[in-house]
Amino acid sequence: MTTKDAVIASLNTIPVPGVLRSLVEMNLVRDVSIIDHRVNVKLAAAAIKKDTQDEIIFQIEKLRGTLDGVDSIGVTFEEIGPVEVNKIGNVIAIMSGKGGVGKSLVSGLTAIALRRLGFSVGILDADITGPSIPKMFGLNKITEGSDNGFLPGLSKTGIEVMSLNLLLPDENEAVIWRGPVIGKAITQFWEEVLWGQLDYLIIDLPPGTADAPLTVLQRLPVSGIIIVSSPQDLASMIVKKAVNMAQKMNKTIIGVVENMSYLYVREIEKKIELFGSSRGEEMARAAGAPLIARIPIDPELARLCDQGEIESYCSEDIERLGQFIAKTELDFPPGALECKSSGHNCHC
Repeated sequence: MTTKDAVIASLNTIPVPGVLRSLVEMNLVRDVSIIDHRVNVKLAAAAIKKDTQDEIIFQIEKLRGTLDGVDSIGVTFEEIGPVEVNKIGNVIAIMSGKGGVGKSLVSGLTAIALRRLGFSVGILDADITGPSIPKMFGLNKITEGSDNGFLPGLSKTGIEVMSLNLLLPDENEAVIWRGPVIGKAITQFWEEVLWGQLDYLIIDLPPGTADAPLTVLQRLPVSGIIIVSSPQDLASMIVKKAVNMAQKMNKTIIGVVENMSYLYVREIEKKIELFGSSRGEEMARAAGAPLIARIPIDPELARLCDQGEIESYCSEDIERLGQFIAKTELDFPPGALECKSSGHNCHC
């Protein structure tokens, strides 16, 4: 006779339409019981709309022929919201007081680096008025959902993404909102998006130390912060305000990333510091955290971002970034340093 574990293993093969992660990975399975050769499966409705629920029921009922001693399968959905379903291990905020230093780029690269180490990862784009994450990942389809919430978009390598641009009919549409409305939208992205089970959720914060960053740091269980800076003295001065905000709110700064740190000219094997000498170590001292990466100006990276192919980018700096964060938050599983993410085209 089929066991409960066998049923759950079978449910783990059924993807949630629109997300393509399994029912188990999305943490939708609430209960499984077996009574007199009948399997009863209880699922959370969360952000799953009615026609999608019907498709899931159809797929589960098809399992009957693969389960030993099972005559029938019953499936019911409970009206449970995403906030009761989501199970997120670590929330990492990418922060800087200065605009234009590359927070979204670092958010994307951090998610990619962790995904390649085999972790389940999502990105919450909290830059409500200037979202750029979907563009970098080539996502332009409006996300689906129900009265209970929204389904995230899914990148080519399996990174979940939620951004306001995935809810707009035109990505060029301006979002002209006041601070409280922006804060409400960020809270909804946390509470009303079906993230499922994630090892890491990366939050791409907008610049500054006002409403949006304050909402995230006060209302979300942030595990740690990565500060993004660049070599210019003006940028360093403003970024220190973000460092000061994080420290005043007793949030752990994991490390500092210096973006646009230098330009490497391969033909002459030389690094040219276009914006002056690196201030990464200075910023790290101010933050009381290590400098974990110096990301160069790379035309290839810019091209891939513009084409929505950021997941194809590879560099040793990015690998080190992912390894550092993973070691900081939890122990590596066996073989975690191998490049595991299916579907990306890099040659690490």
